Amino acid sequence: MIRPLMLAAALCAPALFAGAAEAQQLANQLFGAHASPSQQKPMPVGSYAKGCAAGLVELPESGPSWQAMRLSRGRNFGHPEMINFLVDLSRTAQQIGWAGLYIGDISQPRGGPMTSGHASHQIGLDADIWQLPPERLNLTRRERENISSIPVRSADQKSVTRNWTARHHAIMRAAALDPRVDRIFVAAAVKIEMCKTATRADTPWLQKIRPVAGHDTHFHVRLKCPKGARLCETQKPTVAELSKGGNGCDETLTWWVTDYLNPPKSTTKKPVDPDVPRARHPRQFTMADLPKQCQDVLASR
Repeated sequence: MIRPLMLAAALCAPALFAGAAEAQQLANQLFGAHASPSQQKPMPVGSYAKGCAAGLVELPESGPSWQAMRLSRGRNFGHPEMINFLVDLSRTAQQIGWAGLYIGDISQPRGGPMTSGHASHQIGLDADIWQLPPERLNLTRRERENISSIPVRSADQKSVTRNWTARHHAIMRAAALDPRVDRIFVAAAVKIEMCKTATRADTPWLQKIRPVAGHDTHFHVRLKCPKGARLCETQKPTVAELSKGGNGCDETLTWWVTDYLNPPKSTTKKPVDPDVPRARHPRQFTMADLPKQCQDVLASR
């Protein structure tokens, strides 16, 4: 005779197994399969590099001062705060002298880990902006797949190229001065160039400009957690932020064009970038690795 408890366990086993299987499925495959945002109140969930996002909105493919690039990726979705910021910055770019902005990846429709590319961009508060000044804002979808941005740092990574202009500087300064912005990731050579003309008055905004490898053709803007976003994890302060008055134009910046490029024999630790998960690659995350609210984001209509 089968005992009642054993029978109950047997009946529940398939459901438990299904739940366990879903928990073990790679999160990037689950989030990458969604073509539309969740019908929920906008809410970034978790951290920039380990989370998801409810109620994202789509940046229109084209506007009077911008175009979204690489539309086939389906990554032109962001928190309303991010979409508003990008529209505002694109208008500022026109005032500075560009035709507008080419906007690269923001987030997937429901955020979450991606199958390729970024470690971050998971909660709708990160966006890549091309360094290529737009010549026109009526590119076709096909043109947007084939056109490429331009590098503003040299091949040896130590200096900027002739592609770098005063207008690039002005646009990044405008972005950094926006109170919604937490930090902006750039090639180390860009930060070095910006530091050459820095004054004490520049310190509050220049401190937001951070050197990170892999940002030679775009700059990456990260917004702060919006007010009332209770499920959003605030970016951890860096040493520069904790030291009052620091702008990052010091030996920590020099490291990127010395020891980073030519590591000494003695072990030199790379400065920790809090937006990159260290313990596990984001493309290996399962749903069990993400905040539990991400299950609701996936299940929502």
